[in-house]
Amino acid sequence: MAGSLTGSGGGGGGNRWRDLDRLLTRPGNIVGPTFDPSPELRSELQQYVRVLVVGAGGLGCELLKDLALSGFVNLEVIDMDRIEVSNLNRQFLFRLQDVGKPKAEVAAKRVMERVKGVNIVPHFCRIEDKDLDFYNKFNIIALGLDSVEARSYINAVACTFLEYNSEDKPDEDSMKPIVDGGTEGFKGHARVIMPGVTPCFECTIWLFPPQVKFPLCTLAETPRTAAHCIEYAHLIKWDEVHGGKPFDADDPEHMQWVYSEAAKRAELFGIPGVTYSFTQGVVKNIIPAIASTNAIISAACTLEALKIASGCSKTMTNYLTYNGLEGLHTKVTEFVRDKDCLVCGPGTLLELDPSTTLQKFIELVGDHPKLQLSKASVTHRGKNLYMQAPPVLEEMTRSNLNLPLYELMDKVPKDVVHVAGTVNKDDKKTSALRKLRVVFKGIDGVTDMDTANGA
Repeated sequence: MAGSLTGSGGGGGGNRWRDLDRLLTRPGNIVGPTFDPSPELRSELQQYVRVLVVGAGGLGCELLKDLALSGFVNLEVIDMDRIEVSNLNRQFLFRLQDVGKPKAEVAAKRVMERVKGVNIVPHFCRIEDKDLDFYNKFNIIALGLDSVEARSYINAVACTFLEYNSEDKPDEDSMKPIVDGGTEGFKGHARVIMPGVTPCFECTIWLFPPQVKFPLCTLAETPRTAAHCIEYAHLIKWDEVHGGKPFDADDPEHMQWVYSEAAKRAELFGIPGVTYSFTQGVVKNIIPAIASTNAIISAACTLEALKIASGCSKTMTNYLTYNGLEGLHTKVTEFVRDKDCLVCGPGTLLELDPSTTLQKFIELVGDHPKLQLSKASVTHRGKNLYMQAPPVLEEMTRSNLNLPLYELMDKVPKDVVHVAGTVNKDDKKTSALRKLRVVFKGIDGVTDMDTANGA
């Protein structure tokens, strides 16, 4: 990875960026509609484009390296995990002495040591810990995740910034592009999500098979596999011992407890294969990755990020699959966007009386058949109307609950409100963001035609 990475191409940078400059300085038949070839395009790319990498695991490490070597110098990475020994076989930025350290911090440090001129800011936290302003400052979001729930959350965040005009046409300037990669053994995918144009993650959620569920009687009485022992400890034993205390899959102490109990049960029934990493995989529905697959998918994602940032070529439309199990097979499929999607669409319409309080609004959101958001936090144009957490923000915004939403929205007769909360999906509570188009009936400026058309 050694090499110079500066905006001017100094220190041998001219030769270093020869191939990139060829892409950015010559016209072609498959370039993007706004592409303007120029010798200055590379320096503009390096100066102004900011990319967020979500996840610093096997795919995330490859993405950071590839993006840094492809001309991107303003990078940030977010990951909540610490390095484990089991990561070292495929997450090449980590060493044995790094075990126990935050993945994001070590990955950023290693790439900056090897690629001069790149600046990578690490964030060791949950993706939900960052507010919308944090995500809004990036031009592109690249996903290196192993969780369907995390992908869904980031997808909803990106779609939150999407604005529609009066004809329900998406505003191109408000689009937050996502480049999503995923690997599963020798299989993988890369996709481009342009909110409002291509299908978002939620539009094609059916691509992901439902999580395997085991009959409780099998778990409790006749376990036959290591997964049965793990799910017994996770779904049955935990509640028996902890009296209904919620299980947190991201808490290392909780996961260690499940692993220990699963190992005891496996020994009792003579079942091999219970390890800590496998316990994580079963509980969090994670399938181990392979280094070569990560490298291939990362290369595809990085190329798409470069296309989006520069316009040097049209982007992929819009879903690439890779299978290296028997030989090599790749295919690109164009999926169609769901125009009624709750996430990337114009927003769910709610018609309210101007006297509706914020508390009543939150209750309506929880009872709405399409939304069913519990523990909702509400924002309007970047202003926190009510926040469930942290406690200091909850206390600061609590007084708004008894005020009319119409007044809290500065008496705007129709506008978009963003609501964050939790939803039940496959018997699991996951974080979710939803965009609502709120219309106040009987207010000047709102006509019957507006509400009929879902204004």
